[in-house]
Amino acid sequence: MNSSKTKWALSTIGAGVLGSALTLGAVLNTNILPQKTEVRSAAQAETPYNVEQTSAVAQTSLSDMVATASKAIVGIDNYQSSGNRFAGEVQDQKAGTGSGVVFKTDGQHAYIVTNNHVIEGASKLTVTTASGKETDAELVGTDPLTDLAVVKIDKKYAEGSLAFGDSKKLRAGDSVVAIGNPLGLDFSGTVTQGIVSAPVRSIDVDTSAGKWEMDAIQTDAAINPGNSGGALVNTAGELIGINSLKIAQSGVEGLGFAIPSNEVKPLIEKLMKDGEIDRPYIGVGLIDLADVPEMYTRTLPAEVDGGVMVGNVDASSPAGKAGFREEDVITAVNGKNVDSSTALRKLLYTDLKAGDRADFTIYRDGKKQQLTVQLASSKSSENR
Repeated sequence: MNSSKTKWALSTIGAGVLGSALTLGAVLNTNILPQKTEVRSAAQAETPYNVEQTSAVAQTSLSDMVATASKAIVGIDNYQSSGNRFAGEVQDQKAGTGSGVVFKTDGQHAYIVTNNHVIEGASKLTVTTASGKETDAELVGTDPLTDLAVVKIDKKYAEGSLAFGDSKKLRAGDSVVAIGNPLGLDFSGTVTQGIVSAPVRSIDVDTSAGKWEMDAIQTDAAINPGNSGGALVNTAGELIGINSLKIAQSGVEGLGFAIPSNEVKPLIEKLMKDGEIDRPYIGVGLIDLADVPEMYTRTLPAEVDGGVMVGNVDASSPAGKAGFREEDVITAVNGKNVDSSTALRKLLYTDLKAGDRADFTIYRDGKKQQLTVQLASSKSSENR
């Protein structure tokens, strides 16, 4: 992994579900410098100019853009079952509130993108529109690893939608606006302004599907609980990010992160089609070598300073069939070094697909070996 990668303690925005749903927004401080004024006497000769009046060119103001974009922002309430189901006393109770963005409508439904952790564990979902109308929502698909989800509502409740912008065109210093529901629906439609602090940051996050290295937009936008899943919008009113993370460290402000639109768009298209993201599956439990007690790593050669230890192996999985054993140490895949479970997942999920054959470099009892694995589909592994 790149040693220069930003590593911080990150708080996934829990929208109340995990306890910290967030927004990204900040005030752009603009310093207006005084103009130098030249004072002339009344007797000074003036240079003759031809003066013509020109018509003013109408431009969309920031407030007009926000008014339009805000119609696409909704609140999402996550209800979870509680009580004794055996006694027939189960009831749904609100576990948290987040935000979402309407990005598409068809003949019957409006589709909303949000964070997985906003809807995770829900027995019931409701959506509140910008004008305050409430309706039940249905989960279309979710991907815990990238923290994205899609839900749908009846089209008649859609009050607007946002088009995707090109997040690859972002530059540090570009103005952005965050729209969402900080602290719940009492502050729905809150708008904050900031800048892009960095177009791309690679950050390690803990998800319900394991550790993941996320490429995110960094912004100095203000972070508040309840805005998770909300929109990061450029000045053209295009959706360029889904607000998702913040730095959770005392004394740190203005370090927020959004999932880039160019990452979001292909993923939600797959979620709408299949309900999930199909990824390569090998069938092993992983432990970062840095977290393994020294007694289990004494046999490793001195040149091995990073890798992933196999904690368990599913005997019927591709890894089991390839001959993996517990305490094997994986150091490379197809010649590319891996120094953590996050790096291994990133390599598998971005460079390879189900059905591919991959050569794993491992150390067993201190000796270097090669094992070839034919990767399976994560869908097939769930059906076993």
